[in-house]
Amino acid sequence: MVVLAALTIAGAGLVFVLYRSLLSGLDDAAARRVDDVAAGLQTDSPADLDESLLTTDQPIAAVQVVDMAGRVVRRSGSVPAAPIVAPGAVAAGRRVGMLGQAQPVGDVRVAGQMVDTPTGRYTVLVGAGSEGVESAVATVAAGSAAGAPIVIAVAAAATYLLVRRSLSSMEAMRARVAEISASDLNERVPVPARRDEISTLAVTMNEMLSRIEAGHTAQLRFVADASHELRSPLATIISALEVGVAHRELLDEQLASQTLLPEAHRMQALVDDLFLLARADEHGLALRHDDVDLDDLTAAEVEHLQRHTELDVRADLAPTRLVGDPNALARVVRNLLDNAARHAAWRVEVTVRPEHGKAVATIADDGPGIPAADRDRVFDRFVRLDTDRSRRGGGTGLGLAIVAEIVAAHRGSVRITDRAGGGAAVVVQLPLSAPDADSSVSSSR
Repeated sequence: MVVLAALTIAGAGLVFVLYRSLLSGLDDAAARRVDDVAAGLQTDSPADLDESLLTTDQPIAAVQVVDMAGRVVRRSGSVPAAPIVAPGAVAAGRRVGMLGQAQPVGDVRVAGQMVDTPTGRYTVLVGAGSEGVESAVATVAAGSAAGAPIVIAVAAAATYLLVRRSLSSMEAMRARVAEISASDLNERVPVPARRDEISTLAVTMNEMLSRIEAGHTAQLRFVADASHELRSPLATIISALEVGVAHRELLDEQLASQTLLPEAHRMQALVDDLFLLARADEHGLALRHDDVDLDDLTAAEVEHLQRHTELDVRADLAPTRLVGDPNALARVVRNLLDNAARHAAWRVEVTVRPEHGKAVATIADDGPGIPAADRDRVFDRFVRLDTDRSRRGGGTGLGLAIVAEIVAAHRGSVRITDRAGGGAAVVVQLPLSAPDADSSVSSSR
């Protein structure tokens, strides 16, 4: 139907333009003959006009010279003596495109001009036959009407075949997607060999399935790791309680303070960490935008560490103020200090200073260090490089992951480098201005 409408409009426009063009050609030819006859009358009387000016051809069908009394004083051989249009229809000047009758020619388009000559005033009338134009236009219209069904049939067949070919690829993709389930996300949709929008869609869907599979795998791994971490303190608490039930004399303050409470606190800290990470994944971390003196915040955490460790903790803190969430930034510093303290041999070094519009905090330890190949991986969840860097001190493998989430929510960056003299150094860079106007900032990395 669309092709039919387009062909109808285009055909009608073509016929109209052709008809007007052919009529314009007739009018031009008649006007040129009028000019020639008028020029001849300036030197000759009507009776002495050159016969070539009165001859008829294609498209000129009639030539008449009419005097002021309305008599035809000179005409083409086959044209009747009556004027083909009323002489009064031609005023001073020239008129083109008048309709008239010239027997035996029939309908003609007349060009006329009133001419002042040495022998008097005359009206020159020249008629051009329009039947040939009408016949040609009718032929074109008939040919267009006859060819339209063929064009429509070819267009319909081509459209059907192309759409069916495209939809067959879509159906194959739909069938494959219908077969993919949550338990088997490694399937991919077939990609057509031809390079078109359908193949681009298939590639995009496969990339989406890859992301879904990666997210699903990470979720399963996260659940398994969380279950594993919760099992250990829970098993310890259950075992202690079972011993207390079987031997009530052992359920005393020492068991509660040395076994039950530490394991309960460990489990509570793990649950809090998991809850924070879950909120970061779902909605992003909700941050406050307060003025924070990072040097004062770090000094408080360093002082707390010094009270609870025998390590040599050294701090070089320059005044550094930024806009951020004080509680979240305190947790970043605390996690990094705890991580450094667990791995240090005997020294932890902390520096804070503003540099080039950023707050830069560096926390280093003189421990075994972190291999360059693992420095990005340690910020993943539940990642432990070895027993020495993970289990000693009760780490769960979530501290650096939480650091990375909070720093990313503040639009900052965190990286691990080598400490001069051996060991590892964690460098945190935070913008001094507010990270965003919203109170909830996505922490996707």
